[in-house]
Amino acid sequence: MRLNPRTTVLASSALLVGLVAACGAPSSPAAQGGNAGEVPQKPSKPVTLNVLDVAGNLQLTQGMIDDFVKQHPDVISRVTYSKAPAPDLVGKIKAQQGAGRVDIGLVLTGTDGLSAGAEQGLWEQILPKHKDRLSNMDTYQEPAAKMQELAGDYGVEVTYYPSGPLLEYMPDKVPNPPKSAEELLAYAKANPGKVEYARPANSGPGRTFLMGLPYILGDKDPKDPINGWDKTWAYLKELGRYINTYQTGTTATMKDLANGTVNIVATTTGWDINPRALGTVPESAKVSTLKGFHWVTDAHYAVIPKGASADQQAAVLQLVQFMLTKEQQAKAYDDGYFYPGPAVEGVDISMAPKKSQDTIAKFGRPEYDALIKDNPKEVPLDNKSMVAAFDKWDREIGGSKVKK
Repeated sequence: MRLNPRTTVLASSALLVGLVAACGAPSSPAAQGGNAGEVPQKPSKPVTLNVLDVAGNLQLTQGMIDDFVKQHPDVISRVTYSKAPAPDLVGKIKAQQGAGRVDIGLVLTGTDGLSAGAEQGLWEQILPKHKDRLSNMDTYQEPAAKMQELAGDYGVEVTYYPSGPLLEYMPDKVPNPPKSAEELLAYAKANPGKVEYARPANSGPGRTFLMGLPYILGDKDPKDPINGWDKTWAYLKELGRYINTYQTGTTATMKDLANGTVNIVATTTGWDINPRALGTVPESAKVSTLKGFHWVTDAHYAVIPKGASADQQAAVLQLVQFMLTKEQQAKAYDDGYFYPGPAVEGVDISMAPKKSQDTIAKFGRPEYDALIKDNPKEVPLDNKSMVAAFDKWDREIGGSKVKK
């Protein structure tokens, strides 16, 4: 069975609280890139590339990587894949760098793991010095280009989606879904315990709901959770009166929706489509938005740990350029896990593998095209602001009611 959407990337938010403030960059020569040397256009000999995924990204991109290895055996002779919980990322990379033996050549991560590693100086600076080898970055669609800006010079965006916040519900239980934040609050009050979202620090839909509310409610500054979210914090506090517990992750909320424990949950495009394709949630589930809805976007990135050899870096740069071609980006449609998925312009579902086309035809939503086209798209909070928002939510909204 495929991993449910965001099972690894959602947990990565916990990185920010515990790791961003940790010690500075490693001091070994390998950690500083001292053994890497100048990066050639092509490896001196084919490399074995070890890929670490902490974002669930391989569901979207492993086919791209495998295709590159088949087509370019003179660049990469073999690739190995490993996955890890996102909170383990910084410690794992630092341990290799501290020992002067970095065998991970490519990390696939979300915004938070990327930021936490950049804060501690763990990643090679890819841009602008290698921009000439990554010309396909010039083809990013406009909202994906804004997500690339969050990476600074240390990561290259490989997949993108508009995310949420959306509400998901069972139409037999909720024949008239809330159409505004006020209606959602009224529904929760009339149906205690039947509205649910997971702890934002551990849930993509949870944090997207958190970051999307300031736009829906018309708060003073949606980018400033401490000084600009008065309406949002008041709303969440009131909504919390009618929420019995907060799940630790999104999978549990989907199971609660499926078994009738709750009637409405926070979701995203990927968390809507993929669990229904997997059978976790009934196919009949529906989604809706609230008045004033803005998308809060999301992306996955390729980063190179400091200490990776010059040959490894050369191989990764060629690989990422290949992954950003339209043909390869079409594979990012996958089974709706990160819907749509492609980061570059001009990639539609007709270009995707037949399995993806069949899945999206059955479990996708015709209304998504208009929702994506017609509503504003906002980048997530920056690293520091996201940490502050998570901390405030844990202290003042739901931390004491998170399910153990």
